[in-house]
Amino acid sequence: MSVDKSLPDIEDVKQAAARIAPFVHNTPLLSSTLLDQWSGHRIFFKAECLQKIGAFKARGALNTIMWLQEHGVQPRHIVANSSGNHAQAVAWAAQLCKIPATLFMPANVSPLKAQATAARGAEIVICPDRAAADEQAEAAAGTRGSFWVPPYNHPQVIAGQGTATYESLQELGHIDAVFAPCGGGGLLSGTLLAARSLIPDAEVIGVEPLKANDAAESLRAGSVRTIQGAMDTIADGARTPSVGHLTFQFLQQLDGFYEADEPQILYWTQWLQHLLKLHIEPTSAMTMEGAVQWLSEQTSPQTILVILSGGNIDQNMMKKIWSENYLEKPPVSHP
Repeated sequence: MSVDKSLPDIEDVKQAAARIAPFVHNTPLLSSTLLDQWSGHRIFFKAECLQKIGAFKARGALNTIMWLQEHGVQPRHIVANSSGNHAQAVAWAAQLCKIPATLFMPANVSPLKAQATAARGAEIVICPDRAAADEQAEAAAGTRGSFWVPPYNHPQVIAGQGTATYESLQELGHIDAVFAPCGGGGLLSGTLLAARSLIPDAEVIGVEPLKANDAAESLRAGSVRTIQGAMDTIADGARTPSVGHLTFQFLQQLDGFYEADEPQILYWTQWLQHLLKLHIEPTSAMTMEGAVQWLSEQTSPQTILVILSGGNIDQNMMKKIWSENYLEKPPVSHP
């Protein structure tokens, strides 16, 4: 089946919000009085770690499949490629829509995420690496009656992810900036769409791991760049070798972009888990490092929104996160 290559707009986000509202959570906006006092700013967190399947990915996956059905396309089989959260989301959405699904996952996928995907009725195919998973998913999508739900590079995936910020800004009203993590760029693209429509003067800023900085390299080069080889970052949700040709067009419109190194990612994973009392993935927490860097450049108190993208962490990941105690250094003194 062919895929629509056109860029989504705010109407797509609004339609997605209405389409998926009965099936996803309108996740809460949280804050920490202590963190606000330490920083001197007002910081709100969109807790997508409390979303269906534990991540924002549920929004884009369900919106895409429901959009297909709404437009008269009835796939007999759904395929997808993912390192974890998107796989769970597609498995959940396909099961909800009563369509069989096959998920292609790299060998370094979190066992917890693979198990959770299988538990939702999907067939799991483990591939040597992310590139192989991508290739096999694309090949499987070529079979008759199958539809490939990409992790980020599809207009309806982007529109669905944008509903998280759309919900948040309707509740918050004015903010000065919104921050989102960047893997393939789907969430960040949807965030930009929603923010530009509801609060045009708010800055939209992305953050990714320094050890998986394909988006930053692409933005510096002015064209999409691909990382070759393994990406050794604890932010497993951002181990994408490259952004998409659709998402890159949105990333080029951002007001800022930051790269977080591994100690910074671990630091904020521990502190946000502690302050917010939530199960927060490193990919989510790294966004706070970009927010801190941006806030340090401001000359007056700011109100910002930080998208916490997910909360699926297995035992081995948890051990890595807490192998060193970063809570001895409060955020007020964080360099």
